[in-house]
Amino acid sequence: MSPAPTLTTDLSSPRALAGRTVRPVGLGCMNLNHGYSCFLSDEDAVTMVRTALDAGVDHFDTATLYGAGRNEELVGRALGARRKDVFLASKGGLTGASKDSAGGIDGRPETLRHQVEDSLRRLSTDFIDLYYLHRLDSDVPVEESAGALAELVRAGKIGAYGLSEVSAATLERAHAVHPVAAVQNEYSLWTRNPEWGLLNACRRTGAALVAFSPVGRGFLTGTVQDPAALPQGDMRHRMPRFSAEHYPANLSLLEPFRAEAERLGTTIAALSIAWVLAQGPDVLAIPGTTSAAHLAEDRSAEQVILTAEDVARIDAIINHGTVHGHRYAVQQRASIDTEDEPATPPEA
Repeated sequence: MSPAPTLTTDLSSPRALAGRTVRPVGLGCMNLNHGYSCFLSDEDAVTMVRTALDAGVDHFDTATLYGAGRNEELVGRALGARRKDVFLASKGGLTGASKDSAGGIDGRPETLRHQVEDSLRRLSTDFIDLYYLHRLDSDVPVEESAGALAELVRAGKIGAYGLSEVSAATLERAHAVHPVAAVQNEYSLWTRNPEWGLLNACRRTGAALVAFSPVGRGFLTGTVQDPAALPQGDMRHRMPRFSAEHYPANLSLLEPFRAEAERLGTTIAALSIAWVLAQGPDVLAIPGTTSAAHLAEDRSAEQVILTAEDVARIDAIINHGTVHGHRYAVQQRASIDTEDEPATPPEA
């Protein structure tokens, strides 16, 4: 008897998102001016978005939070008359502190309605293809937030709504109010939380999974050798996996992973994104970057050829069991609704 055929995953085909089709790899715009470090000037940020447009990127993701609204302004300016050619996503319900506000999570219907109007203005558009509840407000039932976003869909302000950093249970509750088009959660080789319930819930409800940080906040690019050397305001200083306690052990995972990338004729960043895309045709990736070269590298993930055996080999190197440290510090975890550990199988 001949051996069973080796299954090969095609990563290059467009994928469904909120009733549209987009390339598997989009652009997360946060890095332009929020969260990490070495931000671009406004002019360079606009150029970066236009470079992505010219390269064929057709899915752009921003948020009210990023740069206190400035990110949306820059994305809107960059898209200009080409806005109609792309799928545009933004997020609300989470803001940073400012001179006028303490910031934080706010999923009240009136807040979401107000923030959508502000996002439309900053993005210089009359329609946002997909608008996410950026974080679940523990003081507001998700049904109320979902109901407000559903009203905005019916009003033609947004094409569809989604949720971000939520659990399977929260998705199911929101979906009962109005269909959820997508869930945007962190997902990568070293962050497997969606596999602990959320991914299956997405498939039950028909929601796409949009993976942010598919290269592990830069870890899976191999460019962060010493996190202590990152600029002071970089958010990774507050993340346990990048601490002096855990990072050396995590760094040791890259050598065998790099060997796999070389065997497959690609880079570790592209292979990381390809692994995410290989999890199913309903999974999309939105890596962020401020570099045209890295943008091209990220997009090359669509051309990586992976067999089931390749995916299994990669899985065995970097996974929840081999990675050291939690993805968030204790104080940050209080704002995250995602499953935090694998489900314990019932006793026999």
